[in-house]
Amino acid sequence: MEQTVIKTSDDATSAANSLKYMPGFGNDFETESLPGALPQGQNSPQKCNYGLYAEQLSGSPFTAPRGTNERSWLYRIRPSVRHTRRFSNESYPFWKTAPCLDDHSLPLGQLRWNPIPTPTETLNFLNGIRTMTAAGDVMTQVGMAAHAYAFNDDMVDDYFFNADGELLVVPQLGAIRVFTEMGIMDVEPSEICLIPRGMMFKVTRTGEEQVWRGYVCENYGAKFTLPDRGPIGANCLANPRDFKTPVATFEDKETPCRVHVKWCGKFYVTEIGHCPLDVVAWHGNYAPFKYDLRTFSPVGAILFDHPDPSIFTVLTAPSGEAGTANVDFVIFPPRWLVAEHTFRPPWYHRNIMSEFMGLIHGQYDAKEEGFVPGGMSLHNMMLPHGPDMLGFEKASNSELKPVKLDHTMAFMFETRYPQQLTKYAVELETLQDNYLECWDGLERKFDGTPGIK
Repeated sequence: MEQTVIKTSDDATSAANSLKYMPGFGNDFETESLPGALPQGQNSPQKCNYGLYAEQLSGSPFTAPRGTNERSWLYRIRPSVRHTRRFSNESYPFWKTAPCLDDHSLPLGQLRWNPIPTPTETLNFLNGIRTMTAAGDVMTQVGMAAHAYAFNDDMVDDYFFNADGELLVVPQLGAIRVFTEMGIMDVEPSEICLIPRGMMFKVTRTGEEQVWRGYVCENYGAKFTLPDRGPIGANCLANPRDFKTPVATFEDKETPCRVHVKWCGKFYVTEIGHCPLDVVAWHGNYAPFKYDLRTFSPVGAILFDHPDPSIFTVLTAPSGEAGTANVDFVIFPPRWLVAEHTFRPPWYHRNIMSEFMGLIHGQYDAKEEGFVPGGMSLHNMMLPHGPDMLGFEKASNSELKPVKLDHTMAFMFETRYPQQLTKYAVELETLQDNYLECWDGLERKFDGTPGIK
């Protein structure tokens, strides 16, 4: 059996020990895992050092404005044309793509689920994905899909790239290692990682869990970027320095491997005789990254009321309409609550956006019961939602002293498009039949007389 050789820019064993990253969001990086592998002064020399092949990976049209133009130059053992051969059809029946109008009869409503079941069969990351909702249209590159995953096996000789969109991965239980063409990221719960559209990768497990579980946002539209801060200014929220891009790492393996592809909602597989993660050096700004949600610096009200939940946006994927996102990735992190004369949890509201929520750990402040780590909820556009009855009563009657909302991390995939349920989500055994009862007890207090009731 051939031994796999992994080499990074530091040394050949660092991938198995401590990984290295380069800080910054949207930077133009350069990194090499062998000295002299990265050409200097030009992108495509007549002959590359080490016998490597030069290749460009573009994440935007060639003529995109400089601020949104994304591309990286890769210097690899074989060009990508050798990493695909004749494709065969493949099926991932639980991974759905918009437009997704699955055949189910569940009426419109606010919905909530407990975590998806722990798999009893052997599943890797790819076949452990379960689509909950899909929105927009992949053919016109608008919208997104919200997935949950649960798996218990590694991708060893299996590799994947998604031509339909970038993947934002949110682990909830169990740390994962994401080995991409451009380097390795170790990602644990309360961290996220982003894998750009078209980039090859594989996912393996780290740690001692029994199951690895989490969420994925598949973004069909414009790539995720940092939101404008407006009057907030230059600091707080997600700071660019806290985003980490991996250093060049390659896997030199001459064994039979499979490359799986998602393209326009369909899946294909091709068999090759070597590993495709063979980029020895690269430079550019089209790259994967990870981010620790615990480094998010929240901004909030310090006197009364509180701002819209958009103040907790980590990443946004813009649409063609200013201020209206194709997808927002929003978190609800630990923070101090200090507002006076104020109902402190999120208020009751209806919204033009559609909200898919998940809970990584702890308790969400608007739901006293029923929303558990690994669970999910869906409040589609214009459907009312807000604190449950217990949360309302607690917030309405508690002493308004400074309180640290701690040991919690919830998130939201929010999109301008209606999120269509999949058949899997509708038939999932963990769908809570009694979710709507959480608002029972919010009875009429009005009796026509003035005063606090």
